[in-house]
Amino acid sequence: MLVQVAVAVAFFAVYIAMGLGRWPGFAIDRTGAALVGAVFVFAIGAVDGPGMVRAVDFSTLAILFSLMVVSAQVEASGFFAWSGRLVADVAVPPVPLLGAVIVVTGGLAAVLTNDVVVWALVPVVVRGVRARGLDARPFVIAMACAANAGSAATVIGNPQNLLIGQAGGLTFWRFLWVCGVPACMGLVIVFVVMAWSWRDHWEAAAVVVDDHERSFDRRSGMKALAAVLTLIVVFSLPIAHAPWALAVAAVLMLNRHLGTRRMLGMVDWHLLMLFACLFVVTGALVNGVFLPRIVPILATGLRDPVVALIVSLTGSNSIGNVPLVTALLTMVPDLDAAGLFRLAVFSTLAGNFLIVGSMANIIAVDRAAASGVEVSFRDYARIGVPVTVFSLMGAYVWLAWVL
Repeated sequence: MLVQVAVAVAFFAVYIAMGLGRWPGFAIDRTGAALVGAVFVFAIGAVDGPGMVRAVDFSTLAILFSLMVVSAQVEASGFFAWSGRLVADVAVPPVPLLGAVIVVTGGLAAVLTNDVVVWALVPVVVRGVRARGLDARPFVIAMACAANAGSAATVIGNPQNLLIGQAGGLTFWRFLWVCGVPACMGLVIVFVVMAWSWRDHWEAAAVVVDDHERSFDRRSGMKALAAVLTLIVVFSLPIAHAPWALAVAAVLMLNRHLGTRRMLGMVDWHLLMLFACLFVVTGALVNGVFLPRIVPILATGLRDPVVALIVSLTGSNSIGNVPLVTALLTMVPDLDAAGLFRLAVFSTLAGNFLIVGSMANIIAVDRAAASGVEVSFRDYARIGVPVTVFSLMGAYVWLAWVL
């Protein structure tokens, strides 16, 4: 019993770090906290070595790694920089420019994961709009919200969708059919709310910037496009996805110009470690004595659309949508397809509520700050809150009809 109490304490300590971003008083981030938690449950004997291996979903990690390699190929080709400059330099007024930024960001996030897209696009778009004398803050917020909304459309759009797709064996096109409409509604809502909220406040002092971005390498870009299309085909078929996704990554590694060290250096190893450690910590809790009574209640609740929406909204904006989905899928591994689709859409769209709701939001704000643009908690919330409320309302109605 003492061991199980210690496991429960470790679980809550880790997820507190997920919400706060670190443990107060320590220079440790979410990944570090999850790693400490996994080591702790192993050290106290709550889980042994084979148990740790069983707890980790290696198929999901393999697919996520493969998607990161594909995204690295896209980034190395200069496609993100090229597309960002193309959008930022188009000679249109601010509102149509905002629409173009939202469409491009949301579309790319659907196939290249939202975190990667905002990481690559935000600095380029910020430089472009500041050079035109426009306030970059609305564009940064729009990119974060659009990346989340667009990523909701596909099973490879974000890490939590990938987890859900693997848990339920959901194919690419089925996922797109159910989740694509709420994603598109979300993009429209982002545009309307942002255009209305920032009306007549677009101008800012023009800033002279140095455009040092590299040009687009078409040959490398075509390889990346072929890889993305191959992954879509793989996820469209009722086959084991992990081996084929790894095969695509391996082919991309056979590169005459992009070195292995550089490509692997662009992989987010911290995120992969975060996933693995969360699997271990959550698995130790599920295998304890407390959860057998809670799991049936949780499973019943998640099958109710209202409960699923509330859990997604509160969980995503307290511990983050990826840790939330990781915990829920570990605790309720037999959730039906309808419940999985609701969890995917609700948890992703709920990530737009506050900056802490999604890693994409945090990345976008951090990348903007590095480019000299400060987006405050209030700046984001006054857009994110209404965007999330209206998006979840639309998603609820659609899912109630289609499921």
